[in-house]
Amino acid sequence: MQGRTTEQILAEIGQMLAADPEYPVENSLLQAEVDPEMISPSVYKDAGDHIMYRSPDLDRWSDILLELWYAQSGKSRWSEIEYFIRDGRFEVAYIYPDDVDRSDSMKERREQALRRYYGDKPVRYPSWDGGGYPKYDL
Repeated sequence: MQGRTTEQILAEIGQMLAADPEYPVENSLLQAEVDPEMISPSVYKDAGDHIMYRSPDLDRWSDILLELWYAQSGKSRWSEIEYFIRDGRFEVAYIYPDDVDRSDSMKERREQALRRYYGDKPVRYPSWDGGGYPKYDL
């Protein structure tokens, strides 16, 4: 689907977040690291007294995030995106590799994003033995 505008791609990302049948779209967060060699999306949903991690379909998210990454112009490319839905609208923050406040740790960057959008609400992740994580055929 080449030739789409950034706005069209961002709108589709919102539709993908809204497609989750178990949680409302309001206060949904996509935090992703993007590079042609590695894409690492995380999706979080507000469940009231806690935040729920939702296991993303890596094939689906990788395609749209790469399309968005390639759609940017200019010499400097962002390496992370934070896409948050609030009050029926989306907010997007792009983080660049040379941003001064950027931590070296991917885990720490995710935790910082969660605090920015959700404060100190606890985050629940699916259990390892419950099959909640994507499986890969290598």
